[in-house]
Amino acid sequence: MKVSIVIPVYNSENSIGELVDVLVREFHDETLEIILVNDGSRDNSHGVCLRKFEQHPGIVRYLQLARNFGEYNAVMAGLNHASGDYIITMDDDFQNPPAEARRMLETMRQGDYDVLYTYFGEKRHHWFRNFGSWFNDKVATFLLEKPGDLYLSSFKCMNAFIVAEIIKYKGPYPFIDGLILRATRNIGRLQVQHAERREGHSNYTLAKLIGVWLNMCTNFSVVPLRVSFFLGTLLTVFGVLLLLYFLLAIYWLQPEEFWPPGWPTLVVCIITFSGTQLMILGLLGEYLGKLFVSYNGRPQYVVRRAHGDTSSKGNAGA
Repeated sequence: MKVSIVIPVYNSENSIGELVDVLVREFHDETLEIILVNDGSRDNSHGVCLRKFEQHPGIVRYLQLARNFGEYNAVMAGLNHASGDYIITMDDDFQNPPAEARRMLETMRQGDYDVLYTYFGEKRHHWFRNFGSWFNDKVATFLLEKPGDLYLSSFKCMNAFIVAEIIKYKGPYPFIDGLILRATRNIGRLQVQHAERREGHSNYTLAKLIGVWLNMCTNFSVVPLRVSFFLGTLLTVFGVLLLLYFLLAIYWLQPEEFWPPGWPTLVVCIITFSGTQLMILGLLGEYLGKLFVSYNGRPQYVVRRAHGDTSSKGNAGA
């Protein structure tokens, strides 16, 4: 059975070549394809990927995107061009050891899962990245009804059935784990090693982590809208009770004892209600903005050049 390995490539000229060579050796007894998706790298990753394509004909396939679209979009491009019975997605920096990818494939076959997620006994990311991953994991548990013990790692293995469901999504803001969770619960877990990053540093900044969180919230769940509704209702009830308190205070207390403290109360109420209204409007704006961008036909990705047999199974910007 054929195995596809999809690797989004971004500024990894010093690691991607060696990674491809190690994967070819590790999976030498499998029918293998490695799909490299260059997500607008600013270094010489393009040249390295081209050399690997020429060095391993029939195995390495190379997609050069027209600009940087983001990791999830790059992975979607690779999934749309993958033809394997099993599809593995992994990073380009050796933090996902190739030997663990082989072990993951064997576990996937034995367990007959739709998806096999990995988790790490000890993560080698920076503490800030670990905190962002932990926060997104908790949010996903709440919004997407994710099992609490499931870690949403980018290092995972999927079968062709679930990939066919994932690539039906043609919107410009894919969240692959959300697409998986809304399609299946036949999911396995495997503990693997997490290695130190070979070169450079993580490309996930605070802005990108917030973007992932907003994408998860507003693209794959209506729970934030429900939370804003209940929050608005709660504050409305609070405002009515506060009004009744003021009326009772006017009639039962001396005005000179009541009015002086009213100024702080007024200021607190204005700030509270104004902040809540702005928060809810911003949330609605996020939903409407994504609808507008999707309606305008913003592509998931745009392939500038495709090297190898890279016929797309979808049409999302291919």
